[in-house]
Parts: sequence; C-alpha cells; structure tokens
Amino acid sequence: MNKKILQILEYDKVKEQFMNALTTAQGQKELSDLVPLTDKDKIQLLFDEVADFRLLTQENGLLNLGKTNDLTEILRRLELEASLSGKEFVEIKKVIQLGINIQRFFDEAENVETPSLNITLEKLVDLSGLIKKLEIFDNAGSLYDNASLELMHIRSSIKSHQSEIRKIMQEMLTKNLASLSENVITIRNDRQVLPVKAENKNKIAGVVHDMSASGQTLYIEPNAVVSLNNKLNQKRIEERQEITRIYRELAEELKPYSFDIRQNAWLIGHIDFVRAKYLYLAANKASLPALTNDKDIILFAARHPLIDAKMVVANDIKFDRTLNTIVITGPNTGGKTITLKTVGLLTILAQSGLPILADDGSRIHLFDDIFADIGDEQSIEQSLSTFSSHMTNIVQILAQADENSLVLFDELGAGTDPKEGAALAIAILENLRKRNVKTMASTHYPELKAYGVKTQQVINASMEFNIDKMQPTYHLQLGVPGRSNALEISRRLGLPETIISEAGQQISGSEHDVNQMIEKLEEKTREVIESSRNIKKIERENQSLHKDLTKVYNQINRERDFELEKAQKEAQEVVKKASLEAQEILKNLNDKAALKPHEIIAARKELEGLAPTIDFSKNKVLKKAKAQRGLKQGAEVNVTSYGQRGKLIRLEKDGRWTVQMGSITTRLSEEEFEVIETPEQIQAKTKNVSKKVTSKVKAQLDLRGMRYEEAELELDNYIDQALLANLIQITIVHGIGTGVIREMVQKKLQKHRHIKSYEYAPINAGGSGATIAILK
Repeated sequence: MNKKILQILEYDKVKEQFMNALTTAQGQKELSDLVPLTDKDKIQLLFDEVADFRLLTQENGLLNLGKTNDLTEILRRLELEASLSGKEFVEIKKVIQLGINIQRFFDEAENVETPSLNITLEKLVDLSGLIKKLEIFDNAGSLYDNASLELMHIRSSIKSHQSEIRKIMQEMLTKNLASLSENVITIRNDRQVLPVKAENKNKIAGVVHDMSASGQTLYIEPNAVVSLNNKLNQKRIEERQEITRIYRELAEELKPYSFDIRQNAWLIGHIDFVRAKYLYLAANKASLPALTNDKDIILFAARHPLIDAKMVVANDIKFDRTLNTIVITGPNTGGKTITLKTVGLLTILAQSGLPILADDGSRIHLFDDIFADIGDEQSIEQSLSTFSSHMTNIVQILAQADENSLVLFDELGAGTDPKEGAALAIAILENLRKRNVKTMASTHYPELKAYGVKTQQVINASMEFNIDKMQPTYHLQLGVPGRSNALEISRRLGLPETIISEAGQQISGSEHDVNQMIEKLEEKTREVIESSRNIKKIERENQSLHKDLTKVYNQINRERDFELEKAQKEAQEVVKKASLEAQEILKNLNDKAALKPHEIIAARKELEGLAPTIDFSKNKVLKKAKAQRGLKQGAEVNVTSYGQRGKLIRLEKDGRWTVQMGSITTRLSEEEFEVIETPEQIQAKTKNVSKKVTSKVKAQLDLRGMRYEEAELELDNYIDQALLANLIQITIVHGIGTGVIREMVQKKLQKHRHIKSYEYAPINAGGSGATIAILK
C-alpha cells in the first residue's frame, strides 16, 4: 500500500484512537508499526482474535493489564553482560508477571473457546521460575533486606550503628544547646554533624566538615561518634558491594532467558493490542467485516472515524461486484469528499485487521493498492495550477492502477473549461472501466450523469439536499444523480421572481424534465431507504433477542450438565464405597477359602459395573499428573490387593486402568496398585537428587502466592534440601493472608523430627508473615 494514500486518508490519526487503550510498550510499538495487509488469511486471523476476545470478555470479564516499558535496551545490555539497575530488573519482573497473569486468566476462563488467541498463548514461555528470583525487589527497584543473608546482616548492623549514633548525637545536642546556632542534627559528607557557633568551636571536640557561607557556623562531627560513623561507612561500602554481587548473579541467571523474555514481551504486547481493538469495537459500535476477493464493497451504516460520533451521518454504500464505477454528484460541502474518504479509509482499516465503523454484515474487498486524487494540491514551487497538479497526480494513478486497485477521484476534471473537463473526466473513467479498475468519483459536471445512466457497470449517486432547511443532509443516494437546486435556493433566499423566471427560460425543456425525473427518483429513494432502515432495525432487534436467548439457553445447559455431573459423582462415590466394602469381603473370603483369583475378579467386575462412569480420559490436568507419577501404557505395577505384578494396558474413560496380571485382565483404580520403577528411572532420580544436593540452597523459602497443595510439597522438598546442605537455620516466608499457609507451615515444622525449634521472624524481618526454624 503506497504511503501517499495513508497520508491523504489520515490513517495515522485513526491509529491514534487506539493508543489510549494500550498499556504496554510493545503493544504501542505494534500499533505504530501497523500497515495495511493484503494476505487474507493473516487479516482474518487478526479479526478472529478480536472475535475470540469479545466472547472471552462477555463470559469472564475484561482482562486487566498492567503498564510495562520497553525492554529492548535492557535485554540488549543483559546479553552484553552490562550491569543493570534495580529498576531495570523490576521492568523485567513486570513483563514476566504479566505473562503469568495472562496465562492464568485464560486457563481459568469458563464457557468459551478461543482457538485464534490460543495460537499466541501457546507461544508464551512459562517463566514463573524467574519470578521468585526477582521478588527480592520492591516496586521502586530497591532490594529487600532478605535478598541474601549477608545483606540482611549488613543492614542490621547499619541500623544498629545508626541508632547508636543518633542516640549519642541527641544527647550531645541536648547538652550543648547554648553552643549551637540551630537546635538540629544535620548531614555533611554523609555524616551526622552539629551546627556549632564559630566562637564555641573549642567547646565540642570533633572533626569540622563544613562552614556556613557567613563563617559564623561550623559543622562539627563530635569525636564520640567518629569511630561509629567510620564503622557505618564501612558497612555501607559492604552493602554496595553485596548489592553489586546480587545484581551480577541475578543477571547471569536471567541471561539464558533473554530470548524468552523478549518473545513474551512481544506476545503480551500483541494481546494488549487485541484488547485495545475490542475496546474500540465496543465503545464505537464498530464491526469486523467479512473479507472478499470478488470486488464486493458493502458497507452498512458506514461512518467516518475522524468525525464526531454525535455529528457523523451513517450511509449504506453498496459497491458490489456488478459495479465498476460510482459517480457522485451533489452540492459543495454536501459530503461527497467525506464519502470517498470513508470508503477508502474503512477499506484500509479492515486490511490492517482493525474494526471499522460500520454495521455487522459489511464486506470489504482486499485491494493490492488504493489511489486517490483528493484535495487541492496546487504547487507554488513548481508553478503548477490546481488543474495541472491534479492532472499530474491522475497521470501517475493511471500508470500504476490495475484491476486489483481502488481509485478515488474528488471533483474529477475540475479547474479547467467545463466542456473539456467533462470530456476528460469521462475519458479517464472509461479508461479505468475498460481496465476493470474499481473507481469512485465525485463531480459537478452534468455530462457525467448521462455517462452514469447509459454506461454498463456505472451507477450515479448523489448527496441529498434538504430544500426546506436549505442545508445538505449528508445522506448518500445510490442510483439517483444529483440535480441542480440553484433556482429554488435563489428563490428562497429572496432573489426577485422576474430574474428567476428569466433564468428558467434559459434552461431547455429537456433539462426541466430531467430535474423533475430526478426529484421523483429522490422521493422514491427516500421511501426505499426509510423502509430499509425499518427492516434493519427489526433485524437488529431480532438478532439481539436471539443472542440473549442463546446465552440463556447455553447457561441453562451448563447448569444442567453441572448438576448431572455432580449427581454422577455422588452416585459413583456411594457405589465406590460399597465396592470397597465388597472387595474387603472378597479378600477375606480369598484368605479363608480356596477361591480362584479369576472368580473373585469376575465377582468384583459385576459390582463395579453398578457404578456410573465419567470420562476422565480427556482431562488434561489428570493426564499430566498421571504422567508425572509414571502412569503410562506398558508401565510395570504391583497390585496391592493381590500381591501380584501386572502391566498397565490402557486408561479407561472412568479414570481407572486396565491391568493385565498373567492371563487375567481387570480394571483397577490408582489406589490399588503401585508403579514399579525401572533401573533407568532409579538411576535418573539418583542423578537428579545428586544435582540438587550439590546446588546452592538458599536459607529462605517464599511460599507466597502458592496454592495449599503446592506450598505443602514445596516446603517438604525444601526442608530435605536444607538438611542435605547442612543448613542450621531456615526462614519460611508464608505471608499473613488468611493464615491457611501459615498454619500448614507451623504444623509441618512441629511434626518434623529434624526441626529443633521454630518461631515467628522479628518484626523487621517479616514478623508473623515469616517463620524461622532451627534444624537439628
């Protein structure tokens, strides 16, 4: 698409309307880089993403996105091993966290499928493991005291020294008030000093760090705190060194993930852009048009997006495959130019994958290029007249346009002798028609009305003018050529009737007849348009009613399915309980009698057949959990109820496994057998444990944000690793919250035989939001 048409149609101004809805830097960049496309599949995917997001929002509410900044330079420096600041680490953290939040939102979404958006979501890399590493920063980019044990000890010493210095300085301030110029403790060269009057400088022994401009005040650091201040400064140096070390280690850990972080940032920006499109669509009652390759341009209630919504007039524009050219006539400032721009602009927006201001059912043909000659392009520098500048532009358009181009002409042939201008206009339109180039043109020339009537694939159109109100209505009338209202307007404006009559005599009878015919056509057209509007109103009401009924129907079905599933589960639990009791009886019988195993299995199958089945075979979460346990086809298992080895054959719909024990085959639940690990699996586990033992184990575990089961498992693993690493003391950060996780931690620590003691952390280290445990 040529850049000139984007400037003429003010494409960038329309893009700015989406900017306020974007919250991410990458989303804003994607909007800035956006250009019209010609690939139908790509554009359709962009529309389908917006349609998916609309359904998602209707069922689950709007996705909330936080603000993020551009990571391009930060990631480049990370890859170059340059040092990053705390704020830059926080920017990376924001992007990673936003990716996690988006994934969680879609995972928890109900009653909706989003196949087009899933293409993007599947590319999101799970970086949740990095979040824990970045939680050592607050939102301002400062490190928390517990970022490392060393930093915690250093800052504790700093606070202790500061407190001691403050106490001594306060005592000296109180004792030496008479010798001070001000009753304050101030700072000079990063040290606490007293403002001492120059004449009293010998009364307070210490180091002079500064003098006032007048020389009347000396800023003295008392000798009593010099040593403490030296220690304080030493600790601050150690703090900076420790912070540098933490930054360096963290950068090394993040560097391998720089590509994934960059990709996630782009994907988050894309979802942000899809969200912005949806918000624009909803706020402006826009639509997603159908895409065609058959030269159909059908726009219902089309509006120009840069005109105030309260002022803009909607028009139906039917420029289908049977038409090649539309010739629009009408008064100046009647809306001809806006109509041309509306068709061109909505086409470009649609080819950019953006919603357009038109009603549902609209159709847009995909053009390779759009050309326009709109506006006065008179060039003073090149000494070209208005006509010459227009003609220069038209020559270029004729040379570049082909059968898959759209051409827009405003006041074609204007600026020269009317007869020659009309002749040129007809010849240009005819040239484009023969070349099958779709064209819209506005004009004042009556000759073009005749051309529109007698030429195939060409239709007249006009902009309606309200004679009673003496103003244009801006409504497009397809099939009706514009008529001159000069005499009638002049009469209403008070021109003497004698002049009007004399002017009327200068007009031929045929022209009078044409104007009368056009007037009747206008009346008929208005009736048809009004009738069409009423029909569309009824259609919209029916569609809205159908949509509401469908939504209620689907909700009823969901509730019914939920209740049925609930009842099935309850029934299954009852039967399962009875089945377990029966199994116990059969087991006792087997122990006491010489019953054959296959007879017991057959009897148990009859009992199990009473239980209703629920299809668990398609449950992705269950499959993943089973895979982690090693439950897969062909796995060797030990059947506990019979004390025999068997092999897993397949997973049934009810969640049980078909197990083969020799020549006997039966269905068993997971509780009835144990997976027998192969030597390779044992070796792999051994290697894994060895790796964990040798890795560095931190003295702090953060459980905030985890679910109960996840936190419980994480705590068990962490205590084992801490014991293997010979740690003496560990800190478990569980937060305050509802207290569920905190209570679980306390119970675990109380029961664990390797925990010597535990207590809440000090106030400055988290208080009741963290627990410190001493290991045996």
